[in-house]
Amino acid sequence: MTTAASCPILPPVATRGMRLRRRIASLFSLPALAVLMAIAVALPIGVIFLSFLHPEKEIWQHLVETLLAQLLANTTVLASGVLLGTAVIGVTAAWLTAVCDFPGRRWLSWALLLPLAMPTYVLAFVFIGLMDFSGPVQTGLRALWPAASDWMPEFRTSPGIIGVMTLALYPYVYLLARTAFKTQGKRALEAAQALGQSRVRAFFTVALPMARPWIATGLMLVLMEALADFGAVSIFNYDTFTTAIYKSWFGFFSLDAAAQLASLLVMIVLAVTVAEQMMRSRMRFTQAGKMSMEKGGRIRLTGWRRHAASGFCMAVVGIAFVIPLIQLILWLLDSAGEELSSRYLGLISHTMMFAGIAALLIAAIALLLAYVQRSSQSPAMGAVMKVATLGYALPGTVLAVGIVVVFNHADRLLIIAAQWLLPGAAPDALLQGSLITAVLRSLERDPHDRYRTLGLPRRDREPPGACGSRVATTRA
Repeated sequence: MTTAASCPILPPVATRGMRLRRRIASLFSLPALAVLMAIAVALPIGVIFLSFLHPEKEIWQHLVETLLAQLLANTTVLASGVLLGTAVIGVTAAWLTAVCDFPGRRWLSWALLLPLAMPTYVLAFVFIGLMDFSGPVQTGLRALWPAASDWMPEFRTSPGIIGVMTLALYPYVYLLARTAFKTQGKRALEAAQALGQSRVRAFFTVALPMARPWIATGLMLVLMEALADFGAVSIFNYDTFTTAIYKSWFGFFSLDAAAQLASLLVMIVLAVTVAEQMMRSRMRFTQAGKMSMEKGGRIRLTGWRRHAASGFCMAVVGIAFVIPLIQLILWLLDSAGEELSSRYLGLISHTMMFAGIAALLIAAIALLLAYVQRSSQSPAMGAVMKVATLGYALPGTVLAVGIVVVFNHADRLLIIAAQWLLPGAAPDALLQGSLITAVLRSLERDPHDRYRTLGLPRRDREPPGACGSRVATTRA
């Protein structure tokens, strides 16, 4: 006689405990962490748009009457000029180094990436020092030709800032476009030439359209950098939405007005991003075969063309990196004995520490999001991924304003809770006065600058207009 094995029946309390543990474990799962990342990105953006519930009518009236049209025009001109300049330089250099063969191609292919090591505001500062009225370029021209001062243009203009930002940002387009050209099929170019097209026409009708997704991605990165830049445009005294946000925050002392201006910038960025994705979604590409450039498949330039290709790439590297680097070294040698001290070692160590921490956090979050996106194919998780990766599409100024607004509201709630739990207590700002201020203190900034950067009231009185004098030193 056989008896069926009986399964143990858990008591109701144990069953509820297992369900609770599963729910707690699900809260710490990878998809849940991805959702938290999406919330962390979406919360400042939502707070920025909610700032329109309390419009600053007087400030907006002043902006509309005096600055808003100029801000729109300057931002449009800057973005359009930088996009055009980076597209021309980046795509041309990418095609030459990926497809053609000319003297110096091997070392120029990686030397063209060196401007990425030069921050935009540093490049702007160097070129202002070189090209300004008292700089060595104009001084030398006036010494050789006294009449040069009559026709030398002012460098602190829109063409000047566009040129500087183009030299600083073209590597984004160059790197992606070069990868696209190297992975294209050689058969497509051969087929176009067999149909009677020249090499130039085949480039514009076959190679360039096939590389468009990579080029568009590089241009989107350039656009985000151009819209988010504060250091270079402030050095050139060129008003854009980014400088207007800072002036509304620190000049008018209105965080709501800064948030409302930031929301306009967010809408511009989102509109451009959606339009670019819609255009790319209609395009279909098929790989036509490997180009195998490293095995004799390159186009060998001859005559003046090979020298023109080498000269173009060398000129770009020289103007965008070599000349600024030499000028920085000369300034360092000139002032090392008077200015260089142990304080700079502390600044370097703090910079490396924060850069290392940020790099580790970014790598960990990127790996997490990539793994979740690969393992989950649900539409809901796809939407979460798009929101979580939206942070790079937003200028740092916008996120800074949104985060400070969130901390302001969180502080108010914590103060109310502390007063309810401890009657008679008068707590100060909990988050802003401790955590963020401690982080800024580690950068060895002046205490007055720390409170201004957070949008907090000063702990002692400051002469009128003192805050505006330091706005240009704030890093974007």
